[in-house]
Amino acid sequence: MSQVWAGVDAGKLHHHCVAIDSEGNRLLSRRVANDEPELLQLLSDVGTLAEEQPVTWAIDLADGPATLMIGLLTEHDQHLLYLPGLSVNRAASGYRGSAKTDARDAAVIADQARMRRDLHPLRKGDDVTAELKILTAHRADLVADRTRNTNRLRSLLTSVFPTLERALDLTTIGPLTLLTGHQTPDSVRRTDHSSLASWLHSRKVRNAARLATTAIEAAAKQHITLPGQQLSARIIRRLAEGVLELSKQIKEADALIADRYRRHRHAEIITTLPGIRTQLAAEFLVATGGDMAAFETADRLAGFAGLAPVPRDSGRIRGNLHRPHRYHRGLQRVFYLSAQISIQHCPESRRFYERKRAEGKRHTQAVLALARRRVNVLWALLRDHRRYQPPPPVSLAA
Repeated sequence: MSQVWAGVDAGKLHHHCVAIDSEGNRLLSRRVANDEPELLQLLSDVGTLAEEQPVTWAIDLADGPATLMIGLLTEHDQHLLYLPGLSVNRAASGYRGSAKTDARDAAVIADQARMRRDLHPLRKGDDVTAELKILTAHRADLVADRTRNTNRLRSLLTSVFPTLERALDLTTIGPLTLLTGHQTPDSVRRTDHSSLASWLHSRKVRNAARLATTAIEAAAKQHITLPGQQLSARIIRRLAEGVLELSKQIKEADALIADRYRRHRHAEIITTLPGIRTQLAAEFLVATGGDMAAFETADRLAGFAGLAPVPRDSGRIRGNLHRPHRYHRGLQRVFYLSAQISIQHCPESRRFYERKRAEGKRHTQAVLALARRRVNVLWALLRDHRRYQPPPPVSLAA
């Protein structure tokens, strides 16, 4: 028996697996529950079909419902490839038939794994990276919830007290604390400056006197009582309390991320590169799986981050470069944001950025060029297991 390829169309309750041989002939097609006993039986049956020949598995999800399947495959040292769902849908149009079923998608995944050589392997990650993945995803959800609640708070406050909304920065703790006690012009006018400042100070608000002055000046400009004002005030108070609680949870998540990150073997190396702080470093580990073994060259890492342009030539058009369709947006965000930060704090990065600007590149193009260069640096640091050392200053001849 020749080599066997097994494609898995992952689902929440069930997966569908199709195994094919080197000629593309179907050897097995089975729907299995997302439970360990059934999945282990599937691994055994596919291994029996292969008759001790290598089996290459491919799956269309890298986490979520496929986590158990991926864990069992990596635990049993199976070669596993990742084929994104978007790629499966695009590839399916090249196969006969127009029906969309789990069995057909699994067959497409298996056949693509048989033919393609550019699929990203999924490897067993370390515990620290797995924990960072959970924590960074949780933090992202908290940040999204805080942003959503802050926008609701702004909208509602504008409808009853627009002068105060314009005067406050609702991304900081002080104004949010103010809104937990005073939401309308009438409420602010019922207290004097000294009492309001003391109330804010007792809640550890910075610049309490200045914030009290801002609120009282805003209340002096509005005397009308708007319809639904009291009900809106209650909702504003709850939203402000919710945003404060979310900020507290985000701070706790940041502390957990920092604690887990320090345990990773690459922790001291990654954060030595200017501009990469703990949060971005944790996101880098999550995006890359915490192991550079999958990236044989810096170009591979740059391509995965979407920082290696690809040509889009047609007819007489030549040299038309574009960002690739397939890349990890989270990893690109890490390199782009860290490049922006490094421009402010690293003289070498600043000089590189200014040189690109002088060449006529726009701000975004110059930052992307710097991000691409930093991919090479970080990849080399991880390869050589050494910390970043800034280049010595260039001495000017007398």
